Amino acid sequence: MTSFTGSIRRALGLTAARRGRELFDTSAQHDGERFRNVKPRPVEGIGKALSIVWNILVNKPDGTVPAGALPVDALSREQLDAAPDRSLYRLGHSTMLLKLRGQFWLTDPVFAERASPFRRFGPKRFHAPPIALEDLPPLSGVILSHDHYDHLDRETVLALAARTGVFLTPLGVGDRLIEWGIEASKVRQFDWWQSVEIDGLAFTATPAQHFSGRSLFDGNSTLWASWVIVDDALRVFFSGDTGYFDGFKTIGERLGPFDVTLLETGAYDAQWPYVHMQPDETVQAHVDLRGRWLVPVHNGTFDLAMHRWQEPYERVVGLTAARSIPLSTPRMGERLDLGAPHHGGKWWREVAEVVQEPAAARRWFSCRQSRQANS
Repeated sequence: MTSFTGSIRRALGLTAARRGRELFDTSAQHDGERFRNVKPRPVEGIGKALSIVWNILVNKPDGTVPAGALPVDALSREQLDAAPDRSLYRLGHSTMLLKLRGQFWLTDPVFAERASPFRRFGPKRFHAPPIALEDLPPLSGVILSHDHYDHLDRETVLALAARTGVFLTPLGVGDRLIEWGIEASKVRQFDWWQSVEIDGLAFTATPAQHFSGRSLFDGNSTLWASWVIVDDALRVFFSGDTGYFDGFKTIGERLGPFDVTLLETGAYDAQWPYVHMQPDETVQAHVDLRGRWLVPVHNGTFDLAMHRWQEPYERVVGLTAARSIPLSTPRMGERLDLGAPHHGGKWWREVAEVVQEPAAARRWFSCRQSRQANS
């Protein structure tokens, strides 16, 4: 029983959460108990959370999942080895593979079928990754923004451990990795504005407005962050998950301008405005960062909100066109040259529409209302 309990605690990272409360109270982002945003997040009780869950169960609209297969460019190890430096490939959601100085770096790796602690329940992938996990080349490093299931998959990380040089994480997230069995010598943890140089590349953990946790008991026990990656004159910004906040201007002033911004554009909703950006906020964040090319990410892989699955693309296309902002929308697996990006195509329009089967809760209410009307 003790072994089973210990396994559950390790899987959820509860021991790491406790250790975080003990070790990270010197961080300006830590209040002695939990990490927090610069601008305090509005207090939302259990009632708000339950109402969101209820709305998703009962009022989920059609079209949040594509009907047909998404166009995905399959990748091979040979292609990656032959690719020039400063290549980027979207592998899905917020998982990006970058080739810099002949070495490979991976952001927020999730190769799992579901973004969930459960194998049979939770948001299921719209598409397979463009390359199998076992076919990835050796990685110089993995860059993690926070510990939510759609950004940090335990099985993926463990599978990558033997062929990854270093894991760069916000404070506390690295403790989760160590608890799962990753060698402590491979883990580097960062507070906001802390930097490291590795093989000529500079990485800086920068602020974000979000939250963390992998269970009901460890909320905000680890830090969340965006990242700045610098390769000589090339500057890339990776947002991780974030709401819109003044921090984008500060990051732009201190570390910009950026050649490419990889910015969250998806899983937004009026019910949670503080932790995810609407597309117009994404575009404004890009402007605040002093970005040149915008690449919208955090979309096209999982159903995590109430909007139609292709809506983030359509909205950001219109918004950037109105402001003459260069936008790149590569297919999953399509190479993007970070030094000279291409616009990409409107590939999401190739996918068939779908009328979704109503969720179980909605079917029950529909049947019940029908019976009442006929009685």
